[in-house]
Amino acid sequence: MSRNAKINTALLLVVAALAVLPLLLGLGDHKEEPFAGADAEAETAITEIDPDYEPWFSPLYEPPSGEVESALFSLQAALGAGVLAYYFGLRRGRRQGEERALAAAATPVGTDTTVATDAPKVTRAATGDE
Repeated sequence: MSRNAKINTALLLVVAALAVLPLLLGLGDHKEEPFAGADAEAETAITEIDPDYEPWFSPLYEPPSGEVESALFSLQAALGAGVLAYYFGLRRGRRQGEERALAAAATPVGTDTTVATDAPKVTRAATGDE
């Protein structure tokens, strides 16, 4: 196993542990909504500190239900992941293109740069032409 494969495996295990451990340890069992978002937690903390607090402004768009809000959040996450994947793919493609260009520039003129294949070569004798 290569060094990169070991690092990737270790990172995958850490991510899996971060996702599973809170569930296994029962974190949040004492709460009404065990895994509420940060916005809900902040709102609860603010109302406990100052019950008369009034927000400075209201949201531009209030989704009609929690399901719609969740769907919009998922769409936002998918778009962000797509942008990141495009960026990293573009970087990798450019790097590979530069490596190919450097390799082609380093190859002396007049040398055969074809890749050997395992395909059988057809000769005149094999086709019956003489």
